[in-house]
Amino acid sequence: MKKLYFEYDMRISYSEAAQSCRYTMKCIPAGTDRQRLEKLDIRIQPKADYAEGEDSFGNRLLFGGVDEVHDFFSVCVTGQVTAGLSGAEPVRRGTDAMLYRHPHGLTRPAEGICSYWETLRTKLRGTPLEQGIFLMHRLRQDFAYEQNVTDISTTAEEAFRLGRGVCQDYAHILIALCRMAGIPARYVTGMLIGEGRSHAWVEILSEDQWFGLDPANDLLVEDSHIKIGVGRDAADCAINRGLVMGGGRQTQTVRVHVSETCEGKS
Repeated sequence: MKKLYFEYDMRISYSEAAQSCRYTMKCIPAGTDRQRLEKLDIRIQPKADYAEGEDSFGNRLLFGGVDEVHDFFSVCVTGQVTAGLSGAEPVRRGTDAMLYRHPHGLTRPAEGICSYWETLRTKLRGTPLEQGIFLMHRLRQDFAYEQNVTDISTTAEEAFRLGRGVCQDYAHILIALCRMAGIPARYVTGMLIGEGRSHAWVEILSEDQWFGLDPANDLLVEDSHIKIGVGRDAADCAINRGLVMGGGRQTQTVRVHVSETCEGKS
């Protein structure tokens, strides 16, 4: 168990003045059996009113707008989470097993992943968790981490054919494989100690509990990860969505920092 300080700082700069904007942000850590959100501070610039809500997957939302001329927009969320309270999360909704069992969107497999699956399926043994761990280990051996070769719209099949990608690609491919094995699997966005940017991993359902697997790092999710949101794929978990009137060209920068607090060290 660790007490983690986090900071998520997103800034959008405009090449021309924006007349107004509307935004929806999914950047608040979840409260689950595995982690407890203890401190939270939200700063939005230009200063604007905002409201909180929840999407259809149970993720927390910030939404609002700026109705004045502005040349940048920023959201900074900081706080503290105690992580590693439990090794898993119980199923909360009866529809979850079906919702996350079938191919969807960016996780749909095609010929490449299907052929890869055929080399693995007869080797699966044990519980869904044990099968998921086996698939994670094999993916880590057969797929390479490399930045700037894929983007947010890259599908699992496209990344698999490249043979390399980032955490989003690892997560999409592992989800595709788990669903082919009949294991409900969902995409997770969050933050990780030392990462410097948002991170993605997978949760799989085994014996009525969700277990986190981080295929990009080939490890179980324990007390160094902070979970933000879940969905069927990355598109369901997009941290920032918005509409801007004017603004010209937009440049977005995101800075993420997670560290163990002195309070959390023994």
